[in-house]
Amino acid sequence: MYQSWKSVDFAAINLLCQPRLGTLVPAWLPQGHRRGAEWYALNPTRADRHIGSFSVNLSTGKWADFATGDAGGDPISLYAYLNRLSQPRAARALANLLGVAA
Repeated sequence: MYQSWKSVDFAAINLLCQPRLGTLVPAWLPQGHRRGAEWYALNPTRADRHIGSFSVNLSTGKWADFATGDAGGDPISLYAYLNRLSQPRAARALANLLGVAA
């Protein structure tokens, strides 16, 4: 059954993710390391060989690949980017992962 993206509470899901980013992001990007509030990792969506150009802020969820210009401002957009999902599908998947309704 089709569910509209309007029925997804993006803000609430992002808020639930934020305090967990310190464990979620390393699980999503295991070939990386923490430096301050940033997680630096290889970008799994491209042939990235050197850690440094792809980073995620573990406080806010903002992320960027400075080599390609790809970027986002929250955990849902990061999860969508890494898993090649639409924003609504990523939000629902994260809600499920966190054990809450989207």
